[in-house]
Amino acid sequence: MKSLRHISRLPSAIHVTADDILEFHAARLLLLILLCGRKHSKTSQPQIDGLTKMAKLDFFVRYPEFFERIAAHMRKLKVSGPNIESSMVRHHYGPWDKRYYHVLAYLESKELISVEKAQNTYLLHLTSRGSAIAEDLKQRSPFRPIVEQMQAVKKLLGNKTGSSLKELIYKVFREEVADRQLGEVIS
Repeated sequence: MKSLRHISRLPSAIHVTADDILEFHAARLLLLILLCGRKHSKTSQPQIDGLTKMAKLDFFVRYPEFFERIAAHMRKLKVSGPNIESSMVRHHYGPWDKRYYHVLAYLESKELISVEKAQNTYLLHLTSRGSAIAEDLKQRSPFRPIVEQMQAVKKLLGNKTGSSLKELIYKVFREEVADRQLGEVIS
């Protein structure tokens, strides 16, 4: 994964996609915390309670067809969206992106998020600066499809815990996720 600052250093023959760009993933996670998180009681800044919940909500944002199937399974709503945005792999606790730790560290180093440990859970908070940037991204037209997808995901799944989302994914997507080997790409 490369930062936008370093893309110009690559040879022109190298193929680069949005999936290869650090800031693309960082922007998505900022929006995810803003739109799918809840307000922190003390700071009133958005937060997501736990890495598992973050990853599972992100899974349904990045895989709209899987979200449509969960929505149908739960008989709540139907959303149509684009195909897979970027791939994730089967991890110990379901869908995961090996870049999360890298991107979260980047966001924390830029003081866009803060991470707090509460017992066994990492709480991911937007800072006031991170909130301002996420609010700006939310208004930009290139982000409109992903914002709409996140709003639908929040509406249907936002009140669930990370563990309950993981169990739901394993139950509904046994063949596509649960039966895959660890590290295998989910398609």
